[in-house]
Amino acid sequence: MIAILYQKNLPPIRDGIQKPMKPGGYSDSGADIACELHNNNIKISTPVDNPSIENNLDWVFPDTEEGIQNAINKGATVFWLNTVLYKTHPIEKFFNLNNYFVGQLPSVVDIYDDKWTTNKLLKENGILIPETTLITEGDTINYKGDFPIVVKPIRGRGSQGVSLVKNEKELNAKLSSLFLSKQYGTSVYLEQFLSGQEITITVMPSGSYIINNNKKQFTTAWCLPPVKRFNHQNGIAPYNGTVAVIKNSALLDNSERNSNQIIAVCKHCEKAAELLHIKAPIRIDCRADEKGNYYLFDVNMKPNMTGPSRPQRKNQDSLSSLAARGIGWNYFDLLKNMLNQKWTANL
Repeated sequence: MIAILYQKNLPPIRDGIQKPMKPGGYSDSGADIACELHNNNIKISTPVDNPSIENNLDWVFPDTEEGIQNAINKGATVFWLNTVLYKTHPIEKFFNLNNYFVGQLPSVVDIYDDKWTTNKLLKENGILIPETTLITEGDTINYKGDFPIVVKPIRGRGSQGVSLVKNEKELNAKLSSLFLSKQYGTSVYLEQFLSGQEITITVMPSGSYIINNNKKQFTTAWCLPPVKRFNHQNGIAPYNGTVAVIKNSALLDNSERNSNQIIAVCKHCEKAAELLHIKAPIRIDCRADEKGNYYLFDVNMKPNMTGPSRPQRKNQDSLSSLAARGIGWNYFDLLKNMLNQKWTANL
């Protein structure tokens, strides 16, 4: 029986950096997952006996020690980690031979949710990333590069806190506002703005998958078809909670997918996923320069997994579920294949 976990509390501060929390702690996407599995006769454990299709919290358990134990008491043996993970997360207390997990290792997420650390690793391994500059509160700002420039939190979430600034005055004002809010901690970074097309690539871990009714074994990480983004707001793709992804995203067509640049960036994304030791899908946002060469600019260790499983949420496709359609998967097919990659902590 499967229990879907959602984020109950803010994660711990790491080196003065705070990852913001989504209102509801991903209980919306957790309920989408639970309902889709339930609708397809997969056994789901829920906090209440007769969950309401409209109430997110009827379908998901808080990721606290008490919440996880409650799920176990209700028969759960598989935990879907639809939450923000970190080292010492309560789920680690339940890493034993009797339980299975869908999601990343908390200790790995703890490291690579730090985008500065992740960028450094990718660059050291020959993967194209934009030029970046670390800015710490209290330091003299001495940025001498080109504008516009992108200001980003180090432990961000989606496009929250991300801004495009066009000159030094806007940069100083934005940094002052971010540090004053204390929402993202004591450091942010500046990232080279790339003017070309933006795409997002969902990378799946190695494992056995069902594609077009045939079993296929992947020995390394592999990419779902890329999704292109458009209708940016001030140069930044808006957060999907504000603008549904179906309004500003679409699969690349076959000719676009087969271009040298797209093939190259997919290989870079697969290499990145191997470096990050993924156990579940990740989503990597990429953008082209003026020559059409793609750079990896944002690695998301927990991609959004919303889906149209409930009548009131028929427009809630995620970028990953949109990508899955490119190989013939619907929302359930994506979730079922993710479930098939479940792991134990003692392997």
